[in-house]
Amino acid sequence: MAVTSRAAGIHVAGLLHLRLCSAQAKSLATFYETALGFRQLAVEHLSGARAQERFGITGRALRITLELGAQRIRLLQFVDHPGRDYPADSGASDLVFQHFAIVVTDMGKAMAQLSQVPGWTPITRDGPQQLPASSGGVTAFKFRDPEGHPLELLAFPPDNMPARWASRQGGGPFLGIDHSAISVADGERSVAFYESLGLKLSQQSVNDDPAQARLDHLEHPRVEVIAMEPARTTPHVELLCYGGTEKEGRLALRANDVAATCLVFEPDKRCVRPEACFAPVLDLIDPEGHRLAIVWPER
Repeated sequence: MAVTSRAAGIHVAGLLHLRLCSAQAKSLATFYETALGFRQLAVEHLSGARAQERFGITGRALRITLELGAQRIRLLQFVDHPGRDYPADSGASDLVFQHFAIVVTDMGKAMAQLSQVPGWTPITRDGPQQLPASSGGVTAFKFRDPEGHPLELLAFPPDNMPARWASRQGGGPFLGIDHSAISVADGERSVAFYESLGLKLSQQSVNDDPAQARLDHLEHPRVEVIAMEPARTTPHVELLCYGGTEKEGRLALRANDVAATCLVFEPDKRCVRPEACFAPVLDLIDPEGHRLAIVWPER
């Protein structure tokens, strides 16, 4: 498995799915289905040889695909060689903090369903927080799943619900995945990297409201939020650059670590150099050490 920091002339069309490394994929899948409305699409048992070829980890692997609306996540468990647990002391401003946001139609109903399922832990203080108009006036709540992966529930104001979500309402409070957000140390450097993949900077704002402090469980945060959109805009990627915090080095995660979340993209076949087409998967590391992959869906 070759990992590179350059995309070799490939632009991406959209985010195929998010890959979450899991210590116990079956029980974690049950949590996502029961608490958050996901449905299970597939369970795959990967042989040791196949897992080593794809991920560089020896031994068997279990992969479970889940869907919410039109978006998917994959839970990947390395059965024989599990990695490190999610860092218990990590906070929202740390580079390892990578969450994804689930759009809900009604925050009260979503919280009620989540609260009926044990195992998760809150990040946000004092319940869901309404952010200021400069942040779209959304109501948000951050928490961790039973293995420590951070998540966010996101409710848009009724008069400001994006059309892509307004058209999907019905059948429960959970609609789909709006974006994946990653904490970065250098916003300009990270923007340049994701632009090299064909994503475009679509929105930029600075949040320093007290509601942001409660949302992130941080003292006096000042966060620059940079939205990067692929050609297929949902889900998109958000870069979160927290001011006043020192972040040394870069992430050093192994593929089997629970915190080794991976953004898996589909290539834009209109923008691919011919010599880049021979590898079915291209694994990438962004400037901060976050994992990405570009995968040809038919492979």
